[in-house]
Amino acid sequence: MPGSESNLVSLHEDVTNVTSDLSEMKISDEKGSVEKRTMTLIEKNGYHDSVYINAAKIFQSIRTEKCKEGILVRYGDDSVSPMLTFKDEYSQYVSHELAFSALKYQDLLEEILLDIVFLLQPDELTSLLVVMLYDLQDRKFQAREIFDEEEPVAEVRKIEHYLNSFRTKLAAALARWRVKHDALSIEYILPETIRKQEQRASAVPLCVWINTFKISLQDLFSDLKKKGFTRVESVSDFNRYTYCVDQHCHDVLFFPSSLKEELLNLDLFADCKLLLQDKSRSLAVHSAQALLNAGDDILVAHAGSHLTIAHISALTIHSMSRIFVCGVKSSAKADELRNLFSHMGCKSRC
Repeated sequence: MPGSESNLVSLHEDVTNVTSDLSEMKISDEKGSVEKRTMTLIEKNGYHDSVYINAAKIFQSIRTEKCKEGILVRYGDDSVSPMLTFKDEYSQYVSHELAFSALKYQDLLEEILLDIVFLLQPDELTSLLVVMLYDLQDRKFQAREIFDEEEPVAEVRKIEHYLNSFRTKLAAALARWRVKHDALSIEYILPETIRKQEQRASAVPLCVWINTFKISLQDLFSDLKKKGFTRVESVSDFNRYTYCVDQHCHDVLFFPSSLKEELLNLDLFADCKLLLQDKSRSLAVHSAQALLNAGDDILVAHAGSHLTIAHISALTIHSMSRIFVCGVKSSAKADELRNLFSHMGCKSRC
């Protein structure tokens, strides 16, 4: 129900406003032309500067520590917890994905840098260098697409300039490594068990829930039909542009994992009408809602995700229940969350 007010009373969670400028584009599929919007990432064309910065901060805190005697690539001080600022949920997702991808291949990336005697100061930029090197090789050393609407970050542009200057040497160093290890691609550096786990993970259907503050279930189904999607009974019936409704949660949908990038470019995601979240979170919300008696209030002791709070608010909008979220540490953080929920169509009464 667009425009409805939620029953949130107090709010807290370390997130930022998800409002962002989104430009429209048209892409075609086998069932016709479909209007979609660009998001934070255009696959294989690079990321926004802010994603690289956040990914570097995450990588800095999770990277593998080397013994002092064996340190050849030096990193900056990581004693202080990084302050992360994300534009939206998807920016947060790809920042973590990029950081953990760099972590998997940390030894290889450092070896490539050392192979061409790549020296960079200050050390505080090394994590950014490693993260951006991983992305550069993932793009087959092709130039990154620069988005007109993004605000440039000096450190990112500096590292990008360095990497582009050594692009041919970096590609040659990677090629030498592949020949040396008889590897078809860098994925072969990973143990077979991990490769199989990643293959299974990539095949898991995408789970989303419908934000009924923004759109009704029937309107959402109609919109998906116009966009060329067909509703099927279960995930076993998936065939390209298809989806199914979860058997336990009436407002939860599953899509084929192969449609990830196309789905996240839909205006339905840009407008927060569909929200990407694991089913375990939605199942917890529905379980709590099923236990409510008339007039019961809800106390959230630890808010793992602002989406979870919004979801339970949407489910209980027609009840008299109030939702209390513990841990508001500052008025600035509370205002931040109110802006976020307002963008989602979920407004506070406090």
